Order: sequence, then C-alpha cells, then structure tokens
Amino acid sequence: MESLITAIPGWNEDAAFGFNQGTLVMLLGAIICCIVIRFILSNYISDMFLKLGIKQKIALIAIRDSSGTLGTAISSGIMMIIIQNTVSIEQAKFPIILEDVVLPLIELIFYFTLIFWAFKLVPAIYAIVDRLDGEGDMEGTTKTLISALESMMRFFIVAFGSVLIAGSLGFDLSAILAGLGISGIALALAAKDSISNIFGAITVLLDRPFKVGDWVVIGSSEGEVIEINLRTTQIRTSIDSVVTFPNASLVNTAIENYGLRRWRRYQPFLHLDLDSNPESVEKFCDDLLKSIEENEKTTKKEASFVRVQALGPQAIEISCNLYWDTSSGTEEKELKQDFLLGVMKLAKSLDLHFFEPRLRRQK
Repeated sequence: MESLITAIPGWNEDAAFGFNQGTLVMLLGAIICCIVIRFILSNYISDMFLKLGIKQKIALIAIRDSSGTLGTAISSGIMMIIIQNTVSIEQAKFPIILEDVVLPLIELIFYFTLIFWAFKLVPAIYAIVDRLDGEGDMEGTTKTLISALESMMRFFIVAFGSVLIAGSLGFDLSAILAGLGISGIALALAAKDSISNIFGAITVLLDRPFKVGDWVVIGSSEGEVIEINLRTTQIRTSIDSVVTFPNASLVNTAIENYGLRRWRRYQPFLHLDLDSNPESVEKFCDDLLKSIEENEKTTKKEASFVRVQALGPQAIEISCNLYWDTSSGTEEKELKQDFLLGVMKLAKSLDLHFFEPRLRRQK
C-alpha cells in the first residue's frame, strides 16, 4: 500500500480536504473500484448461482434480492481494508475524521450488510434440501422442518452479528461473550428437551428414515406416519389410535419402514373341499402359477409357487407365494383383489369349491 501511494507523482504535495495528493488519489481510486465491484456483484452474482441449477422459486428470490447487499458488504469490506492500511502509513496525510469517524462507520456498514445478506440468504436452504431430496415437490412436513432450520439459522446469525456490531461500536466483547455464555448455559438447561426434539426433527429431515404416509414400526408401536412436527412425530395404528413420539427418541430408536420395501410378498393359503378331483386340483395349481408368472406386476417369478401344502381332516390346503413389483400400499390392495377374484374364477371354471366348515357341519 505504501509503495503504491509513494509511486503517485507528487504524492506528498498537499491536496484538498486535508489530504496529500497520494492519499487522496488512492482513496478516490478505491471508491471507484468499490463502486464497480458492487455493480458487478449486484447484477451478475445471481446469474452465477442460477447456473448451478437451482429451481426452487423461494431460493431464487432470496439469491436475487441479496445480491445487492452482498455487493455492498464486499465493497465496504475492501474499502475498510484500504483505509486501515492507509492510516497506518506515516507519510500519508489525511484529516483526523477519516480515522475517527469514517473508518468506524465503514466497518459498521460492512458488518451490518454482511449480516443482513446472510439473513436474507437463509431461504436459499430450500435449494440445498431440494438437491438432497431429489424428488421434486417437497412435502408439507419437509417445509415445516425447513422453517425450523431457518429460524435456528436466523437466531445464530442475529446473535453472532450482534457481537460483531457491538465490537465495532467499542463495547467490551469479553464481557458480552461471558454474559452470552452464562445465558446460553441457563437457556440450554431450561430448554434441553425442546432443543433435543428440534435437532431430532432435523435428523429426521436429513436421514429420511420415513415420510408422511409410510407404514412404520417404532419400538412396540406400528402404524402410518401422519404428522412430523418440530417436537414430535405421530403415527396412527391399525386400531385407529394415535401414538406420539418425541423426536429426540427417534435418533436412538430402530425404525422399520414398510414404505421403503422394493416389492411386496403375498403368501395366501387356499382351502379346497377334501373330495375335490385331484386332476382338477393339480390343474388349478398349474394354471394359477402360470397366471402369476404372466402377470406384469409380479417379480421374483423364480421364487413363486402354488403347491398343495397339506391334506387336512376336512380340506386340501394350497400354499401360494408371490411378489408384487410395487411400493404402494394402495396398489398392493388392488393387486390382491385382482388375484383373489382370479382365483375364484379359476376354481369355478374347474368346478372346485372352497372349504366351508359350516356347510360341512350341515352335511
């Protein structure tokens, strides 16, 4: 910096406003440079982020609206560094107001705009989660968790920014940090459970062990996930009761998620009358297995079978084993219905009857 000033012709000659010529030219050049930098960042930095493939509208708006603030922060930071180096040069001549007023003011502008930029950029977290999620539109529960994460980030930004601004205004940072440390410990102890549950909710978001609509087993409870909140997760059981879990407990609990199955296994047992024609029973098994193998929605066909399992005292027991190529519980029910109706039609065409204990007793 000193070599640049002294390289200016007539650098030590007096100029206007209490500056010598070298100092004044240097500061004017710095001002012009900072204005150009702010203009470039304000108009082109959003285009640079857009090239990364960000699609979330709220993230695009956040990046666009914060570009000007970032430009101001960077340009004021550069100006602050230049003035700090200028006032440290013995040969530099400048009015005392530059060091006592202008430099602290620019430093305050730098910290304030930097914090304001970070605050405005928080909604861009939607773009990060969208990249991690990779499934297109986000669920309502995911948006709820993102809102919680946004609130936490804003809190830390404001807390950290307040310390920086207080330091630039001349307050004793050691006393402030000590006070924040004591207050933080007290707050953490008082809200330990709530904080644990919030971090548990964030863990659920990042790890994605389940989502709303999945059928899960958590501990001794089994049911459909109906809601994921900041503090708790709720599932509705098969008897229509609702079980509520603190999110903190989910971090250390084994979770079995039926919704993540790649296929669905179906093992029905069919019971035919004991006096059924053996040839018809054999044809029934062969034709039913053939229909399973020809069904486009079945998979693992080599492991599928339809066999006579046992001859009981009153009925012929036929064991079936097949796999549906679906991860949807609703589609699985529809496929089961089609399969069972097909079984009924096939049995009727072969004049086979299913075992009915009540009819057997009447005979």
